[in-house]
Amino acid sequence: MSLSDKELKHLARLARIHVDEDELGPLREQLTRVFQLIDALQAVDTTGIEPLSHSLSINQPLREDKVTEENLRDSYQSIAPQVEKGLYIVPKVIE
Repeated sequence: MSLSDKELKHLARLARIHVDEDELGPLREQLTRVFQLIDALQAVDTTGIEPLSHSLSINQPLREDKVTEENLRDSYQSIAPQVEKGLYIVPKVIE
């Protein structure tokens, strides 16, 4: 599939990129290679092949959930300027 200059300029406008006249040739070649790759991928027969959600079919080992840090809430709130019912009180910043 080969694109005309008009089509290339239209694609560039849709992509919001500026393409100079001297860049149209190399751009056309690059897009032609991309289209050839897409055609090659579409030509592959994938009948009977299960779709993959992950490339590897291994499971991550689960670890036991256990608390590894102590609760420091009271010590943090003891140094806060203002606390009410376990919540930090901060100055109003939005009217």
